[in-house]
Amino acid sequence: MNLRPWQSAALEQALKWLIQDRVDRHFLINAAPGSGKTLVSCAIANQLIQSHEIERVIVIAPRAEVVNQWSDEYRSVTTRHMTKVTASDGEIAALNLDICATWAAIQGLLPELQAVCRVNKTLVICDEHHHAAVEAAWGTSADSAFSSAKFVLVLTGTPIRSDSEKTIWLAYDDAGSIEHPAAGTYTLTYGEAVDLGYCRPVTFHRHEGKFTVDLEDGDSVTVSGNSPVELPKELKRIPGLQTALSFYRLARTPQYEHDNVTPLRDGYQATMIEYAKNKLSELRYRMPNAGGLVIAPSIDVAKYMAALIELIESEKPLIVHSQMPNPELKIKAFKNTDKRWLVSVAMVSEGVDIQRLRVLIYLPNALTELAFRQAIGRVVRTQGYDDDTRAYVIMPSFETFEQYARRVEEEMSPSTRMENVQLRHKRCPICNTESPLKSDICPNCEHSFPVASPSKKSCLECGAINMTGATSCHTCGYDFGHNFKLTLDEALRIGAIVRGMDIDEEEVRLAEELAPRLRNKILKSGDQKLIKLLKILPEESWGRLKILMEQSKNSN
Repeated sequence: MNLRPWQSAALEQALKWLIQDRVDRHFLINAAPGSGKTLVSCAIANQLIQSHEIERVIVIAPRAEVVNQWSDEYRSVTTRHMTKVTASDGEIAALNLDICATWAAIQGLLPELQAVCRVNKTLVICDEHHHAAVEAAWGTSADSAFSSAKFVLVLTGTPIRSDSEKTIWLAYDDAGSIEHPAAGTYTLTYGEAVDLGYCRPVTFHRHEGKFTVDLEDGDSVTVSGNSPVELPKELKRIPGLQTALSFYRLARTPQYEHDNVTPLRDGYQATMIEYAKNKLSELRYRMPNAGGLVIAPSIDVAKYMAALIELIESEKPLIVHSQMPNPELKIKAFKNTDKRWLVSVAMVSEGVDIQRLRVLIYLPNALTELAFRQAIGRVVRTQGYDDDTRAYVIMPSFETFEQYARRVEEEMSPSTRMENVQLRHKRCPICNTESPLKSDICPNCEHSFPVASPSKKSCLECGAINMTGATSCHTCGYDFGHNFKLTLDEALRIGAIVRGMDIDEEEVRLAEELAPRLRNKILKSGDQKLIKLLKILPEESWGRLKILMEQSKNSN
């Protein structure tokens, strides 16, 4: 087994702390996502097994796909089988096997895990330890389940929770920083991992755009990522409208053609995908199987992004989310193919190891730095010793994300922050021979390089065909600047905030169906009290009213 120098150093330090010093049973590895914490942890476990310090190993990981990865890696290092268990499994102590489970399963397995640790000399490996907050259910369950464990290996790439809550087993100073003893901690920052070649450097593409939102009475406002919305004075009285017109909300709002079915080919998300598509094609000159990942905020937006990618790329991407059967198998299938795109809703944002991912389109619900850094970890994993690619994150030009990105960039040395020298050669996937970018065939093995068709777009004014990168039409001069026009309804497609109420998308859509019929019936009734109610109660709330009435009826 070949360990990287940092992994060998972490292994040596962990064994000294746990076996020789025996000051504390907890050893902390704080290493950047993608740097190789899983492999070094399996190596530590193997050494403890070989020296008869432990008899059993328990791994706790954030999600099912990561649990599966742990099982595979553990077996390859130790040659021992590791069984995946769930909250419904009983009598696991009698299995006499190493086991792995998700953080969510701990509470349901509490007595069984306690029994394993009491009966056997056990090493517990806690992956993505930030899940174990002191006052939270998962942290409380883990503290109780593993109180009798002989050793605990704490792994994290993002040690400080975004809510500033403390995690179990670790000490903190007055500023909220982890104060675990230095001898019991091994730290590798993302910047160090890049400089040492363990992770790929990342470039953040701040994707700007301007939305022109049509309001009532012919008014309109311009929304961009760099300046707050200036509402007309008469509209400032509408509660929630300022928030509803935030740039990031609009950046995540699907845009459709007039049929309200076909994704808008020139919309904001389409321009993100165009940039990402070109960057991915460029990367494939160096890594032929390089892939792209979209992190979407919801299942509906994920389906929209998948449809848009298919429209632009002429290749249907793989989509995974928690509401579909066997998403872990789909992720594994993507990992082992050369398919270009994977679209996910929080399924591939933490712990999942797909080394060929290099481009990320980032449109999440979570706006925390922890989630941001975890997402970056999906696209910075080095594929091999000759991997000279760079990772790219395409994200809305949004102040919160830009602050996080600057902090990540500050960790890297100046030489790795810079863009690579202009790409001049492509690498043959068969024999690794370097060839000029314009080469059609490898001069060494005669492999035919794939030919990318130029991406084009039509001018909305005159219909002339232009290259995608054109800033204006070559025929009529029409400006192709990223200025996206929306109506107010379209701006509020992910739920609605109106007159102080936060209404989800399902309620909004139900209200839109009810409004025309209900309004006509009330007006025809002539009932002045109901007609007055029409003016007071916003139409967007009628869906919620119907749901509440049905719930009241069913409860009687």
